[in-house]
Amino acid sequence: MIIKAQKGTKDVLPEEYIQWKNILNKADEIFKYANFKQISTPIFEATELFKRGVGDSTDIVNKEMYTFEKSERSITLRPENTAGVVRAYLEHNMQREIQPVKLWYFGPMFRYERPQAGRQRQFHQLGVEMFGIEDASADADCIYTAVKFFEAVGLKNLSVELNSLGCNSCRNKFREKIKNLIEPVLSELCFDCQKRFSTNPLRILDCKNETCKQIFDEKQILEKISHIELCEECSTHYSQLKSHLDMLNVKYIENPFLVRGLDYYTRTVFEIKSENLGSQNAVCGGGRYDNLVETLGGPKTPAVGWAVGMERLYSLTEKDNVKNIDYFVISDNISEALKLTNEIRNRNKTAEMDYSKRKFTKQIEKASKIADFAVIIGESEIAKHTITIKNLKNFEQTEIDRDIFISSIN
Repeated sequence: MIIKAQKGTKDVLPEEYIQWKNILNKADEIFKYANFKQISTPIFEATELFKRGVGDSTDIVNKEMYTFEKSERSITLRPENTAGVVRAYLEHNMQREIQPVKLWYFGPMFRYERPQAGRQRQFHQLGVEMFGIEDASADADCIYTAVKFFEAVGLKNLSVELNSLGCNSCRNKFREKIKNLIEPVLSELCFDCQKRFSTNPLRILDCKNETCKQIFDEKQILEKISHIELCEECSTHYSQLKSHLDMLNVKYIENPFLVRGLDYYTRTVFEIKSENLGSQNAVCGGGRYDNLVETLGGPKTPAVGWAVGMERLYSLTEKDNVKNIDYFVISDNISEALKLTNEIRNRNKTAEMDYSKRKFTKQIEKASKIADFAVIIGESEIAKHTITIKNLKNFEQTEIDRDIFISSIN
């Protein structure tokens, strides 16, 4: 019996990985221009990092983390990477560097949830984090960098949804407003909403349960909630952000019910969406988290960032055709074939050989499926120190000196 991959995981096959590399190369290029430097953090961290950072009231901490005990310590496979990047920022004293510190990352994340299109239990995220700047220009720069990146990988039909959750004071008032409106229908809502009522009522606005949505519509709850009332400072920050985005020609839609799923967000939250993913249409999500560094033991440090799922991003991008290798070496002398194959590779060209003594016709048949040129080195070519090169598209062939052939490859 063949052992298969675990439910909620999938193999990234060679053809798919070629596209992933193309996406990562674009990320490296775009982020380099914006002065983001790449960082890599461990895939597991102390469980406390996520409980304190992501928040005890979130679905991630309550339902979705892969946590295990090792040497009397609680360890968790990372469900997201912002908390880990903040931990690295503090542990390596990056707060002492010239601000902003701008970092980007890519790697696997782990959440135990029902697998569905574009969402797995092991998935990969690419994201950016920017530390040390409180001004709304940092938010705008992060959003603009995201838009430029998605444009670079060929995404279209995108929209930016934008909201501000305000500071702690703004949110506390908003929570009470939500609780007052929700309390009369609380018993009719789903279990998650009932639990969130006391722990994080803002998350009720993001409920995907159809029964809850219907109740909200019938009672006009969302209309009555309207939007968060921002204090003067948060209102100014939000207005400045929109002004910066207008100046950068970034089109956005204000969504007063956008709250995001993590407790650490403050002020700006945003999502970049695509019409091609149905109900699960968020490609990228992020926002500002000015309290997270302090929550995790550091000094008060403003920060903003975003992340995108690679699996979703891959599903939205056009797929490149798998390119043939440049040369396929054909010979009944394995030693000579191996030597010539690697001489070609040393000239920065792709090359392969048959690794067998099959008939030349069989080797040419194989070469025609995967290569642009066949390089034939039989007994007569070895004796004359030549090779015969065969164009596998038009089948023209030429015999030339072996050294001249190698030196002509560029």
